[in-house]
Amino acid sequence: MIKTKFQQIDTDNDIREVIKSAFDLELNIDGGWGYDKDSALIIHASPMPLMQLQHTLASMRAHLEMNMTLPKENRYGAINVNEINRDEKEFNIRKYDIITFEISAMLEGAYAKFIAEYKEGQELVDFDIKEHFERRKEETLIRQEVFWFDISDIKS
Repeated sequence: MIKTKFQQIDTDNDIREVIKSAFDLELNIDGGWGYDKDSALIIHASPMPLMQLQHTLASMRAHLEMNMTLPKENRYGAINVNEINRDEKEFNIRKYDIITFEISAMLEGAYAKFIAEYKEGQELVDFDIKEHFERRKEETLIRQEVFWFDISDIKS
């Protein structure tokens, strides 16, 4: 398992515009990328169940941080985001969901090699699938990241 730190996404740009440009999705949101309370992502309305939208936004942030903003040789693929903890807090009449996500990924080059190896080897009698997946696990980056969502405007 690999550990590394990624640069936070610049909040100078309108988050709506970034999401529209990068993911072709229009959302009724404002604020920042949710790294802390001061940069919480403000959800005004959700076109889908709230937990699904929060997962989608966390996935977008992970893809921007780990792939789209990096040089090709440093990009991660097979990015998987899973919620591992959820906390609700109120500060000065604002309501927040503070969610910790576990994010797993692998460098794109390494991932492509493992996929090719698996495709070639899976039908061979002497292919050691257990060893193959152990090596994949060793090459996988696992990180835990907190995401602050301001959900004060959402009507229950």
